[in-house]
Amino acid sequence: MRNRSFSRLSLLAAAVGTLAVTAFALAPLRAAEDAVVIPPPAADVPASDGTQTVVLAGGCFWGVQGVFQHTAGVVSAVSGYSGGSRMNAQYELVSTGTTGHAESVQVKYDPKRISYGKILQIFFSVAHNPTELNRQGPDTGTQYRSAIFTTSEAQKQAAEAYIAQLDAAKVYGKPIVTKVGSLQGFYPAENYHQDYLTLHPSQPYIAYNDLPKIENLKKLFAENYQENPTLVRSVSN
Repeated sequence: MRNRSFSRLSLLAAAVGTLAVTAFALAPLRAAEDAVVIPPPAADVPASDGTQTVVLAGGCFWGVQGVFQHTAGVVSAVSGYSGGSRMNAQYELVSTGTTGHAESVQVKYDPKRISYGKILQIFFSVAHNPTELNRQGPDTGTQYRSAIFTTSEAQKQAAEAYIAQLDAAKVYGKPIVTKVGSLQGFYPAENYHQDYLTLHPSQPYIAYNDLPKIENLKKLFAENYQENPTLVRSVSN
């Protein structure tokens, strides 16, 4: 089900010129989303050699991908689907909310440059609202749920401990609903979804819902922010 001010499907089909005019008309009127200041994890995964991977689901993957593409130490951030099977990992099917998939982002990072705990802190602080159940902002359905798909037992334990820490500290007005589980599979989304925030900054949905996340990342995590995003096209070329 889709219940949003600016439908992503309609945006994909609309004329670029019309969207740009609408976005620039809206931009001066919108206020950036409130940033949530949260403490770092009390316990983290020790740094190790080699690239590490975690898959994060926090609503529309356009914004989550954009946040981590602007995060220093992230080697790649790819939009895709997790939670269902390879057979139904297609946007049109996932959008029905019946596939078991969540829109997700595969984050590969260099633990010598950024810790797993810092990845989680950014995820919970600026990338999404972890207290919204099966929705995120204007997007509703299980495909927009909050989830962490881990690739090691250490990652799983650290994520669960951090959620318990934040809940105990009552950082949010409501309990965190993020589910933590082992990654069973990640399936990259269609090419037109990759690098979407960077390629379409003037689209109303991006301008209203996602660009404030980048602003908050720069403000709250200045030491982890990089101006030039690490794009899927750059990594794959």
